[in-house]
Amino acid sequence: MTAKRTMLLVLLLLIAGLGYAQKSKEEKKTSPANNSQPTPKNMWEVGAHGGYLFNSGDVATQGGYGAGLHIRKSLDYVFSLRGEAIYGNFSGTAFDSLRNFENNWLSASVVGLFNLNSLRFNDKTRKFTIYAGAGAGASYFEVNTKRRLDPQDRMFEERTFERAITPHVVVTAGFAVRLGKRFNIGIDHQAMLPLGARADLVDGFDRDEQGERTGSGDIVQYANLRLNFNIGSSSRLSEPLYWINPLENVIAQVSETRGRMDAALKDSDGDGVPDIFDEEPDTPPGVPVDTKGRTLDSDGDGIPDYKDREPYNPPRAGEMVNEFGVVVNPNPAERPSMGGGGGVSEERVREIVDEMLKDYRLTENANSVADWFLPMIHFGNENTTIKYSDYGTLAGIARMMKNNPNMRLVITGHTDSTGPEELNNMLSYQRAQAVVNHLVENHGIGRGRLLIEWKGPQEVLVPQASSYMNRRVEFRVASRDDVEMDPPSGSSQKKRDGY
Repeated sequence: MTAKRTMLLVLLLLIAGLGYAQKSKEEKKTSPANNSQPTPKNMWEVGAHGGYLFNSGDVATQGGYGAGLHIRKSLDYVFSLRGEAIYGNFSGTAFDSLRNFENNWLSASVVGLFNLNSLRFNDKTRKFTIYAGAGAGASYFEVNTKRRLDPQDRMFEERTFERAITPHVVVTAGFAVRLGKRFNIGIDHQAMLPLGARADLVDGFDRDEQGERTGSGDIVQYANLRLNFNIGSSSRLSEPLYWINPLENVIAQVSETRGRMDAALKDSDGDGVPDIFDEEPDTPPGVPVDTKGRTLDSDGDGIPDYKDREPYNPPRAGEMVNEFGVVVNPNPAERPSMGGGGGVSEERVREIVDEMLKDYRLTENANSVADWFLPMIHFGNENTTIKYSDYGTLAGIARMMKNNPNMRLVITGHTDSTGPEELNNMLSYQRAQAVVNHLVENHGIGRGRLLIEWKGPQEVLVPQASSYMNRRVEFRVASRDDVEMDPPSGSSQKKRDGY
């Protein structure tokens, strides 16, 4: 009864020591001086073990059994503390059968364990762990010995060494296999070396037949199988840290930060404005928007530019537009094409221009609107897409043509001087064609009023082969003799009659 009470006291002390170590560790983590990310709080491991208990000493062992309980706490990813108690019985007989003993063993130890494969970062959790460690404790054993006085008779000298606390050091090694978040199974071997006056009395014999003290002490060894359980709230605590990748916490933080960044930069409608700034987060794909993600309405007629066939033609006072942004009730007083006085006819424009040019001696009587230099637009390298920044220029040209319904335009495509000639010819044709399509589809200009020319790289403005200025489309007012050019040879497109 006294032995059981003593062992219970030792176990309580071990548990208290482990708890104090964990508390100190947590206080250190949460102190103001420690601004780093804290190590995750983790579960405790408890378990039961049993196996082969034997002694290496003066008398050959016959083996025995042992069993016990343990509790283990991880202090970081590499180091943990384990407290355990062992109860067992083992015996031995000398080779000459003159001596034998029986030991009733009871011990408790605290061991520091080092995880030897903690620096492997290939998995989130480990499938197995390998560990080694050392520690100290105390045993409380009783030994009964028998010594035959005469080999020829059956008389024995019996002796009993009563229980007494004997300190010891212990070394251990083992491995465990993870079977789940709560359970693992392991194999462990430890050796306990008693210290002090009873260091050589585990087998009850510390002297040989001549009464001389033997040269070495006893070593109690315990090979055992362990069933280990992790206890604690799985929602608040991680598994013991020796099962976890040390980088898992870092990876989790990086993933969390990346998630927050992705959320902050999320652009649901793909208009280039993050949702957190986007006042219209569901605009259709490719629709031009302002810096707040709002659909552009350049002429303020209530029809967004991507639906507006005249996106730069604001309605005048009293005018209304339809769903395509086209004025449905034009004011004759403001529309020259309807006989109003607010505009200027083509003939009058020619006269005004000729008169102004004469003042600078830059024209003769033959000069007319046909000699105007109209704006040009530019294209990206090997590209036929009209830039959004040029929509205003084309809208102005379209407005001029609407105000001068008898005017025709020659639209001439050019390229730089890089690349094969056949490719450049086709590219210049396609650029002019893209402008014609834009004026017809977006501004309602009649196709017969637009004549396509293509020059390829024949008329570069800048000698530099890849200059941006050379990749252009030019406009001029058509004369009565101008006709549309056929597409370059090799094109699958055919010229339409009358264009």
